[in-house]
Amino acid sequence: MKWYTALAIYTVIWWLVLFMVLPWGNRPIATEDVAKGHAAGSPERPRILIKFALTSIVAAVVFAIGYWAYVSDLISIRR
Repeated sequence: MKWYTALAIYTVIWWLVLFMVLPWGNRPIATEDVAKGHAAGSPERPRILIKFALTSIVAAVVFAIGYWAYVSDLISIRR
């Protein structure tokens, strides 16, 4: 597998995992604390950097398992 193919696969996995991780632990802002122009359903503390780090770790694990299966010839893109 070429490095750019691996990077493309990791990027797709990363984005899929990000959309799975984003809703974890979100609590909406209380209705009385909503400022004008803000959505009532927006999270109070999104913790986006923690979610990016968690996404990177989970995506790396998923990619490593897939790469191991590819190298071990358990899966093949040529068959």
